[in-house]
Amino acid sequence: MHLAYVTTTQRGETDRLLSAFAERLEAEGVSLAGVVQTNTECADSAKCDMDLRVLSGNGEVIRISQSLGEGSRGCRLDPAALEQSVGLVTAALEDQPRLLIVNKFGKHEADGRGFRPIIGEALARDIPVLVGVNGLNEDRFIAFSEGVAEKLPADLDAMSAWLNGIS
Repeated sequence: MHLAYVTTTQRGETDRLLSAFAERLEAEGVSLAGVVQTNTECADSAKCDMDLRVLSGNGEVIRISQSLGEGSRGCRLDPAALEQSVGLVTAALEDQPRLLIVNKFGKHEADGRGFRPIIGEALARDIPVLVGVNGLNEDRFIAFSEGVAEKLPADLDAMSAWLNGIS
């Protein structure tokens, strides 16, 4: 079982790192499943739009954020859009990809939803998994992984070395 995670401190940095890693692997012809996130700043808001790029099939992009209106404070995650991306990634596991990348072990995953079941399914199929984890959910991710997850440096070469080392 090969499970690793990366975490960074700057806003959006983990998303950019995982996207760059996926692009590197795709350029090398590595078979991937999962999602990476792109954040687009909104001119009229301090919040950003969040889009997931599905790493299999046609590279579909799914907007997972929703506008709740000015001054809103609730969670902007669109659960239906998240579940749509979960469905696409679940189907992609049938192709036995070389690596599953999950952009974030967030609140949904910490609560047992979102991509959490897919992480377990991939590991059961002996597919390595790389997950982005933020500081708020790191302890819950470590508990979920029962301490077997390896924390990688937030560095493309270190991530590549991990993947190559488990071949």
